[in-house]
Amino acid sequence: MFLRLAHQHRQFVQDLVMNLQALAIVLERSGYPASCYTCGDQMNSASFMVSLGDNHLIRFLVSDYGITWTEMRDDRELMKLEGAEAISQLQELANLIKQSIPTSTGHKTLAKKC
Repeated sequence: MFLRLAHQHRQFVQDLVMNLQALAIVLERSGYPASCYTCGDQMNSASFMVSLGDNHLIRFLVSDYGITWTEMRDDRELMKLEGAEAISQLQELANLIKQSIPTSTGHKTLAKKC
């Protein structure tokens, strides 16, 4: 049972890392400075960062040791979440990005609530 759970956890982390890489690409294409760095080719950890402007920075870290979401403004930590809460906040960011994709009526901007 534990070997199966360990394998599922590794798969989960790899899926999350791939999604973070895709999110960074979408954000870059939308004009937001974003990056996603991984260590090695096994995709077992990542550091994702995006600047939402006005000194507003999001950092999301994932590894076998845990998952954290840190939101900062003017070099001060506004919010730090871990685990499922961090992933939920990441989903909220992804939803905001979906809403900000240009439409035929004009371009919407990404506005993050604090």
